[in-house]
Amino acid sequence: MAAAAPLAVFPAPAQDDAFPGFVDVAASLGVTAMNVHGDADKDYIIEVNGNGAGFFDYDNDGDADLLIANGSTIDSFRTGGDPMAVLYRNDGVRFVDVTEEAGLTKNGWGVGVCIADYDNDGRSDVYVTAYGPNSLFRNTGDGTFVDVTADSGTGDDRWGTNCAFADYDRDGDVDLYVANYVAFDEERIPRRGESENCTFMGADVMCGPRGLPGEPDTLYRNEGDGTFTDVTAEAGIDDPDYYGFGVAFTDFDLDGWPDIYVANDSLPNLMFRNNGDGTFTEIGLVSGTALNEQGAQQAGMGVAVGDYDANGLPDVFVTHFSHDTNTLYQNLGGMLFIDSTLQAGLGEVSLSYLGWGTAFGDLDNDGLADLFVANGHVYPEIDDLDVGTRFFQRKEIYRNLGNGAFEEIGLTIGGDIAVGKSARGLAMADYDNDGDLDAVAVNINDRPSLYRNDASDGNLWIAFRLEGVRSNRDAIGARIRIEADGRVQIREVASGGSYLSHNDLRVHFGLGEAAGADSVRIDWPSGETEELGGIPAGQFVTIREGDGVVDARPVDR
Repeated sequence: MAAAAPLAVFPAPAQDDAFPGFVDVAASLGVTAMNVHGDADKDYIIEVNGNGAGFFDYDNDGDADLLIANGSTIDSFRTGGDPMAVLYRNDGVRFVDVTEEAGLTKNGWGVGVCIADYDNDGRSDVYVTAYGPNSLFRNTGDGTFVDVTADSGTGDDRWGTNCAFADYDRDGDVDLYVANYVAFDEERIPRRGESENCTFMGADVMCGPRGLPGEPDTLYRNEGDGTFTDVTAEAGIDDPDYYGFGVAFTDFDLDGWPDIYVANDSLPNLMFRNNGDGTFTEIGLVSGTALNEQGAQQAGMGVAVGDYDANGLPDVFVTHFSHDTNTLYQNLGGMLFIDSTLQAGLGEVSLSYLGWGTAFGDLDNDGLADLFVANGHVYPEIDDLDVGTRFFQRKEIYRNLGNGAFEEIGLTIGGDIAVGKSARGLAMADYDNDGDLDAVAVNINDRPSLYRNDASDGNLWIAFRLEGVRSNRDAIGARIRIEADGRVQIREVASGGSYLSHNDLRVHFGLGEAAGADSVRIDWPSGETEELGGIPAGQFVTIREGDGVVDARPVDR
C-alpha cells in the first residue's frame, strides 16, 4: 500500500456539548441556487413533488461534490424549461458552482438524481430523472460531462422520479431502475374542486395522484458497451401503473442477488425478489412490506435502508403523508418483515409531518443507525385549516437508542433543523472529511440547507471506498462487515434511495470508543469474499477487490 498524505478537511468548527449539532452552512459555503419547482399557488401536482440531490466525487480528488436537481414552471416548460441541475465542486474550502464549465446546462424539468460509474472507467456518471425525458451524463474525466442519453437508450420521456443503479444480473456492470409517477397532461387534468380527488379536509386543492393515470416503472440492463436495454417485461418487473417514488436496490435476503423495493404514492409498495436468473418475483404483500400493520396502503415517498436493530439484516423505513405515520419494516430474515413503527417510537411523533427524503446514518458515531427525515406539505391551503399541520415543516432527527427504539431530537438540536420549510430531497455525506455525516436538503422554491454535523462526543469512526475489479467499479451492492470491540456492523454500498436523491458511496461506520475495526469482511457483488485484518479508526480507507487496502488517509486536524 502506497503511503498517503493526511486528507485535507474544512476548518474545524467550534465544539460544544450538543448532540449532535447541525448547522446550516449552505449560504456561507456557496450552495445558494434557488430551487424552481412550480408557482407558489401549486395548482398542479407537477408543481409540488420537488427535487433531489446527490453527493459524489466527480473529479476524484477525495471529497464529496454536490449535484442538486432543479425543476421548472408550467409557463417556462412550454418554452424549454429551466436548468435541470446545478453542480457544485467541493474545493476543500467551499462549494463552487461549476455547472456551466462541466457542461451540465441542459434545460427541462429535472426531478431526481442517481449516480454510478456505468461504464467502469473510474469516473462517476450522472442520471437525472425528469418530467420527460430523463438524461444520462457521462463523465469524461476532464471536469466535463457529455449527454449520452440518445446513444445509451435511457431517455424515457415519462415522468421519472427516483432511480437507482445496481448490478442485478452480476455481470460486472450496473443496471438501472427508474420509478415513474403520473401521466400528467395539463389539458386533461381536473381542476381544483372538480372531483373528490381535488379536495383535502374541506379545501379545494390541486388534483392527484388518486384519479390520475399512473406510469409503469422501467428496468434497464447495462449491455457493457455504453448502451442499455429495456428489460422490464422479460425481467418480470410487473408494476401495475402505480405511482412510483422511492427506490432501493438492496439484497434483502442476503442471497447475493440485489432485490428492488419501490415505495408507491397512495398505493401498495412493491418488493421484487431477485430470482438469480435475470428475473424478479413481486412479493410485497407476502413479505409484509406492501402495507402497514393495519393493512392500509399509504402515501409512500422516500425510502431508507439500514440495519437499525444491528441483527445483520437490512430494514426498510418509508416516509408518508401527514395525519399518517411513517413506517418501519423490520427484517426478520427469509424475506419476511413486520411493521415495527410503534414499538420503535416512530408512530405518533410523525403524524403532523409529511415526510419525503430520509436516510439511515450513524450521526453521532456510536455504532447505531440514526434517521434523518426531510418534511414539507404539498398544499399551501393547509395553513388556512386548523388541522394540526403546516405547509412549512421542520426536519426530524431520530436518535437510535440501541434498544430497538428511537428518540426524536430535532427540536433539541434547534437552529435551521427546527425552522419550517417545505423540504423534499435529502442526501448524506461527510462533505468536510472530518469523520461525521453531514446532509443536504432540497427545499422547494427556496435555497438548499447544507447541514454540517458538529457532533462533539468524541466517538471514533472509519469510512471505506470500495473499487470493484470483477465487480462493477463502484462496488455497488457490496456488503461491508466490521467487528470492533465485539460489536458487528454491516453496511451496503448503495446507489439511489431517500427521495429523488443519492448518498455518498463512501461507507461510514461509527465506532464509539473502539480504536478501530478489529476485522473487515467484504462480500463483493462478483460473489467473492475478502477478509482483512484490523484497521485503525479515523481514516478514509480505499479497498480494491482482490488487492485489499490500497489507500488509507487519516484525518489531520
